[in-house]
Amino acid sequence: MAEYQLYCFAQSGNAYRAALMLNLIGAEWEPIWVDFFAKGEQRTPEYRTNVNEMGEAPVLVHRGKKLSQSGVILTYLAKHSGKFRPEGEDEELEALRWIIFDNQKVNGFLGPYRFLRFLAKPAGDPAVLAFLKGRIDNNLAIVDKRLSTRPFVLGARPTITDLSLVAYLYYPAEEFGFDIPAQHKNIAAWLDRIKALSGWKHPYPLPG
Repeated sequence: MAEYQLYCFAQSGNAYRAALMLNLIGAEWEPIWVDFFAKGEQRTPEYRTNVNEMGEAPVLVHRGKKLSQSGVILTYLAKHSGKFRPEGEDEELEALRWIIFDNQKVNGFLGPYRFLRFLAKPAGDPAVLAFLKGRIDNNLAIVDKRLSTRPFVLGARPTITDLSLVAYLYYPAEEFGFDIPAQHKNIAAWLDRIKALSGWKHPYPLPG
């Protein structure tokens, strides 16, 4: 058995950021597939009892621990591997600030927008999608401006902050109906820098 197991599915940006981190640190890991769409496995009593009471994926299993919430997983992996780790209190707080912003305002809007537009049957209400799109445009502009003055979100080197923020940004443009890198040149260059890191893989298929 691999050192790490990750409950995940390829369509989830939250699962992708955890899988990407595992690949980038060179961890020995294996996916445990969650049947999100056909069976709603993550909402079953068995999953909530045995895997994650919140009924969500991803969940990282390591040395008897089961960790959920991707920000927690990234922090744990950074601590245990020593890679992509914010250094010092100021950088740790800045990393946390951007990860919370990401979860609430960037991927926190991109994930539901993509789901309602591309994956939900029937698709979401156009008015809801328009509201989410307005928030997405504003918040991506904030990230793009940040990246106009530095190669990575916290500065000269990549950290878990970057790996959190890229969660949905490598999915195909047709799933969103708009091309994020084409509209945000600094984000585009940043995505290329992360893509150049050893161990990077595309979310389709979820890499193992």
